[in-house]
Amino acid sequence: MNETIDETRAVLTRARNEIAKVIIGQETVINQALITILTGKHALIEGVPGVAKTLLVRTLACVLGVEFNRIQFTPDLMPADIVGTNVYNFQHNTFNLVKGPIFTTFLLADEINRAPAKTQSALLQAMQERQVSIDRETLVLSPDFTVFATQNPIEFEGTYPLPEAQKDRFLMKIEMGYPAHEEEVMLAQRTLGQNAPEDTLASGAVQPVLHQESLSQVRAGFQNVTLREELLNYVVEVVRRSRNSNAILVGAGPRATQALLLASRVHAVLEGRDFVTPDDIKVLAIPVLGHRLVLRPEYEIEGMTNSEVINQLLQEVAVPR
Repeated sequence: MNETIDETRAVLTRARNEIAKVIIGQETVINQALITILTGKHALIEGVPGVAKTLLVRTLACVLGVEFNRIQFTPDLMPADIVGTNVYNFQHNTFNLVKGPIFTTFLLADEINRAPAKTQSALLQAMQERQVSIDRETLVLSPDFTVFATQNPIEFEGTYPLPEAQKDRFLMKIEMGYPAHEEEVMLAQRTLGQNAPEDTLASGAVQPVLHQESLSQVRAGFQNVTLREELLNYVVEVVRRSRNSNAILVGAGPRATQALLLASRVHAVLEGRDFVTPDDIKVLAIPVLGHRLVLRPEYEIEGMTNSEVINQLLQEVAVPR
């Protein structure tokens, strides 16, 4: 394996070990979160309350060793509460800019779908362009600005669906489910002891593995991961097939193609390879494409899910040898 890839994988292994000090189990979730960070994109984390969505993001920020802010989304939250606003200073007869919590490197948008669309859209420009506009003035954010947004399932009371344009900005949707029986027993034991997950994080036991300076170097290492032309065409064909499926009202756009290609390279390194295989693409197809698709109402009524439709697409497209 390429020496640079070996170094990158070693960094990822250390990061996973540090996260495991706080988060019990959830290996797939942790891998997907690391993929999001190392591609320089954003992620949506969905799960019922109490499965450690917020704790995971706080732990990731600690492992990254970067500036961290949190926004608790509520129905009465306004866009100015996120980006900031100019406040009149009576003493100096001037307007002073009070920056909002979006001016950070790592942002946790907690329970993002509890706020209406107008407030959710305040993140759009920041996520895509890493800059915000306040009173006609454009302000630049950190080049490593990353958003992890948690949300409750849409059937929960007091939730608003995210606009399609907003969902497309997220590299993937990470589904965080209940822990396995053994993992929940371990959690219960730790809760009664001195090393509960929240206490472990608060005690400083989690050490930073990546820093803003080294993050760009690690990301550059993925340029050395081989992705054959046939696999590139395979990804393009799967995404394009979603736009012609009878079950899908709105298919995935070109941004989904880019996301699946970038994510598959990082996944290959996590699996100890310096080349992408069809399995890397298949494993990530549902997290990357699922939240971007809108099914036709008649298929939703029949109980079909986005995951089932994506699996059908994967079966329809010939896998490169």
